[in-house]
Amino acid sequence: MALTHLDLRNAKPAAKPYKLFDGGGLHLLVSPTGGKLWRLKYRFQSKERLLSFGPYPLFSLAEARAKRDEMKKLLAAGVDPSAKKKADKIAEAAAKRNTFHLVAEDYIAHLEGNHAAEATLDKNRWLLFDLAAPIADRPISEITPAELLDLLKRIEKSGRRESARRLRGVIGTVFRFAIVTLRATSDPTQALRGALLAPKVTHRAAILDEKKLGSLMLAIDAYDGWPTLTAALKFLALTSARPGEVRGARRSEIDFEKARWRIAAARTKMRRPHDIPLSQQGIAVLRDIWPLSDRGDLVFPSIRSHEKPLSENALNSALRRMGYGPDEMSAHGFRSSASTILNSRGFEPDVIEAALGHQDENAIRRIYNRSSYWSERTKMMQAWADLLDEFRTTCTRAGDRT
Repeated sequence: MALTHLDLRNAKPAAKPYKLFDGGGLHLLVSPTGGKLWRLKYRFQSKERLLSFGPYPLFSLAEARAKRDEMKKLLAAGVDPSAKKKADKIAEAAAKRNTFHLVAEDYIAHLEGNHAAEATLDKNRWLLFDLAAPIADRPISEITPAELLDLLKRIEKSGRRESARRLRGVIGTVFRFAIVTLRATSDPTQALRGALLAPKVTHRAAILDEKKLGSLMLAIDAYDGWPTLTAALKFLALTSARPGEVRGARRSEIDFEKARWRIAAARTKMRRPHDIPLSQQGIAVLRDIWPLSDRGDLVFPSIRSHEKPLSENALNSALRRMGYGPDEMSAHGFRSSASTILNSRGFEPDVIEAALGHQDENAIRRIYNRSSYWSERTKMMQAWADLLDEFRTTCTRAGDRT
């Protein structure tokens, strides 16, 4: 006889557990302590089995019957409900372990294993661990396009259109990594193509006037900040290297005897080694700062740790403290300053491009340029260092910036 709500409410505990049957194997087990547990007795492959649904009244009579009917359908399809319940628990536990943050960490480790440039690793860490923090603890298989769109739109509305665009791209890369490692079945960022506003193109600020650049060099000479920071700014100007390459410069990369700085392929934007001739002034900067970095391999370590390089914003922050606003000069702008002035003074464009580490689109010319311009670049970088000294002496800081 089927159970009623009154039967369930009136069921009192006894000295021993007893059962109240409803039909189709469904029954309520009443324990001596007063607990009431829904269970289903069924047979699978000629063996009697039991499956628990949950306690009454948390699960009502109607819910228990619906659960029983669901299990009966599984049995009709040849599926053992108990085995499926265990498999579902395992899958749920695995999903909780495979959070977005954990998969992102594995992806970063994958990049490191493929010798990605340190600048690339830093940028990906910032995007995945800082900007994507709101989805860090979400199981990656449960993240939806709507959830990602909300995150990206909030970043976009804050004025960071480019960051939102880059984040969508790198999140998509993490999902594709999750798919090939069997932790996700689809990439929700595919549904968001065209959903974000186009980024506003802004060029990095650079000083292109020789006298004003001389004023800047005087300001750097007089800057009373952390010695490695001052040295890094001078070295940045003298080498025309990328800021990330300077910040991550290693003592092992410097060859004083050959006056050469060899940047490993993993640390360059183009993923190929880049040698930079060191001028006499560049060597002098390194000699001055060398004793301050002798506890580690970094040439320009952070003020906080010899194991960490100067932060990404350290160079730009120093320029701001000197009075140079973001629309006037940036750390990356030293490359534009050198390129513009050297071109205007008649230096060979191909030599300038090679010095900047730009990759020629023509493969044959690329091989030729890398092998033939070293002597020209050596002369040019010394000439550039001498020009910077000349600019210092032909300007007055206050007068040329007004």
